[in-house]
Amino acid sequence: MNVTTEQLFDNARTHNGFAPEPIPEATLHQLYDMMKWGPTSANTSPARFIFVTTPDAKAKLLAGMSPGNVEKTTLAPVSVIVGMDMAFYEKLPQLFPHADAKAWFVGNQAMIDATAFRNSSIQGGYFILAARALGLDCGPMSGFDAAKVDAAFWAGTTIKTNFIVNLGRGDAAKLFGRSPRLTFDEACQIV
Repeated sequence: MNVTTEQLFDNARTHNGFAPEPIPEATLHQLYDMMKWGPTSANTSPARFIFVTTPDAKAKLLAGMSPGNVEKTTLAPVSVIVGMDMAFYEKLPQLFPHADAKAWFVGNQAMIDATAFRNSSIQGGYFILAARALGLDCGPMSGFDAAKVDAAFWAGTTIKTNFIVNLGRGDAAKLFGRSPRLTFDEACQIV
């Protein structure tokens, strides 16, 4: 695989429309197998993923989407719910076996919440980069009712929704003009 910075950053866009071309299940496995190697603090790896591909599952997801995100989610061949396991620390004896990292979290809800959110967000970023590396286009979104999505997909678990990403082959005709970004001097300091 020969991936360029143009593919990952310079030419990559947030897509609002997608071609109806399906994404093979093997590609979804490859995507996860790539992104899972990205680092998280103490290897917590709290992100969990649901690949929404069937009409029934898509209908459940659409019921929780904000109106502005319904059409783009409908058009996407795959919508991915990026969740965060709030009991991620239960896996730490397996994932971080050289220390009793589970003890760092048990009974410390503020630390659990911050670590789950921060690290599942980091993993979600790796997920987007891995998708782009595989030639897929992405449309990450925050516009949804988390309680509805959680009830429809994570009920009875310790997982909560962080954000949603639509995947597919982007339709360039549905792109907005590229929005500006802050300059180095506006966003950065060297101290």
